[in-house]
Amino acid sequence: MRHQVAGYKLNRSKGARIALRRTLIKQFFTHERIQTTRAKAAAIRGEAERMITVARNSAEASDTEKVAARRLIASRLGDNTMVAKLFDEIAPRFAGRNGGYTRLLKLGPRLGDNADMVLLELVEE
Repeated sequence: MRHQVAGYKLNRSKGARIALRRTLIKQFFTHERIQTTRAKAAAIRGEAERMITVARNSAEASDTEKVAARRLIASRLGDNTMVAKLFDEIAPRFAGRNGGYTRLLKLGPRLGDNADMVLLELVEE
């Protein structure tokens, strides 16, 4: 039984899985859309939405809570330029939205290995 086991293994070791998620989320926030497999998109979608929610909720928080939120996201992303973009550009766009910041569009199978491909993108207001 897999009780209280969250996330997808993606046929990788723990370090490779963390690096893959971190890289995919950085690319997602950089380009605001990425084309990837359905399994990888499902693995990062929830974490990306939680990061946007933390950034969005810190707008009305005190100064110490703002610093704590930025440090939390920086520990997950490992990149301060992405943290600045998330807090200053992406999160304010979703100030009036309660979740559902991303959209998955199915693109069909990949020619090489028949993997289901999707387009993960930020929802436009």
